[in-house]
Amino acid sequence: MAGGTWTTQNKVRPGVYVNVATNQSSIGKMGERGVTALALTLSWGQAGAILKLTPQDDMEKLLGYGLTHSSLRPVREALKRAGTLLLYRLNEGVKAQATANGLHVTARYGGERGNDVSVVIEKNVENNTLYDVKTLLAGAEYDKQTVSKAEELAANDVLDFEKDGTEGLKVTAGMPLAGGANGVVTPQQHSDFLTALEVQNFQTVGLLSDENTLKALYSAFVKRLRETEGKKVQAVVADYATAGYEGVISVKNGVVLSDGTVINKTAAVAWVAGATAAAAVNESLTYQGYDDAVDADVRLSHSSTSAALLGGELVFTYSGGRAVVEQDINTFTSYSPEKGKAFSKNRVLRVLDGIANDLKTMFERYYIGKVANNEDGRALFWSQCATYMNELQNLGAIDNFDAQSDIVVAAGADSDSIVLEVAVKPVDSVEKVYMKVKVV
Repeated sequence: MAGGTWTTQNKVRPGVYVNVATNQSSIGKMGERGVTALALTLSWGQAGAILKLTPQDDMEKLLGYGLTHSSLRPVREALKRAGTLLLYRLNEGVKAQATANGLHVTARYGGERGNDVSVVIEKNVENNTLYDVKTLLAGAEYDKQTVSKAEELAANDVLDFEKDGTEGLKVTAGMPLAGGANGVVTPQQHSDFLTALEVQNFQTVGLLSDENTLKALYSAFVKRLRETEGKKVQAVVADYATAGYEGVISVKNGVVLSDGTVINKTAAVAWVAGATAAAAVNESLTYQGYDDAVDADVRLSHSSTSAALLGGELVFTYSGGRAVVEQDINTFTSYSPEKGKAFSKNRVLRVLDGIANDLKTMFERYYIGKVANNEDGRALFWSQCATYMNELQNLGAIDNFDAQSDIVVAAGADSDSIVLEVAVKPVDSVEKVYMKVKVV
């Protein structure tokens, strides 16, 4: 379904085109949040496809390691807040292999983790004509099959088996695989990831790279989705305030975890992407603590912090034994009467993006092609929009909403189009308190 913003009523594709502007000074259900996306270089797992992960999934089975392993730190940091991670393995890698004892075995996936796989062949203790063939991952038994010959072995989640030679299986205390390599990643793999991601539902996508060409690629991707496709998402990158766009969050520095692990600004992108995706429409990350972080990796001075905030950077600050988000902002700094400073605040943007996404979804699911474009049909849509907006007001996400004056559903220029105008005042969080103390 097409979407985006509009200036004149000249759209060709059926769809929902929404303009949301800030005021100066049931069916309409709010969409689920909490989905972030990352593309990573990994040592194991399916490459070139999006894998939907939750904190409850068996990471060792899917990615070769437990969630606490250092190689999966970005996954762990993202899932500290996000409910779902859309993970894309960028690198295909080279598969580890071994040939001996009547077997040729190949790792299921390419990557260095395959070098930690080995095969043990033993005589079955109950039937001397049978063999117990065990697959070990990092020395721990992962799979065991009892067979009489190699042809009976079935592939498991770690290995593919083939018969080798004509002498049959031979007992071995250990047949290690070798030759597994992670391979290299090119910008094309990132482009392939974004193509696959475009058709998914998500709130944020993070980039764990210092390459400015990739930052520009991700920024252009979210800008196209937001303005052409009507899909209100954000990209999170490190040190890229030059994006100057509300759809891009730039992380200035990182944190130190309680065990001493340093999460630099690039690695911290994973947490910011997950936390931003999971934040509710009536929630700000300002002064929220980074989970399990006890300090910022680089403490900025007052003047440096102020300069970073004015430049559109998201900064972590040390505060009372924690690392907190100084201000929940994005990179938009080019304020104008039509697009004010409020668009730089991510809480405000979540409200505006939620309205655009949810009203679009509501219209697509329940109205487009199903309801007549007459007074009754438009009144029905107005009613559902009003209900939705009142729910936002009850949550404290918007303020001073009056359905009679702030929602207009009118007939469009064509017989099959309508014009929806919504005036909204998002509620921001209290961030500055100015006090006067009088001594008497």
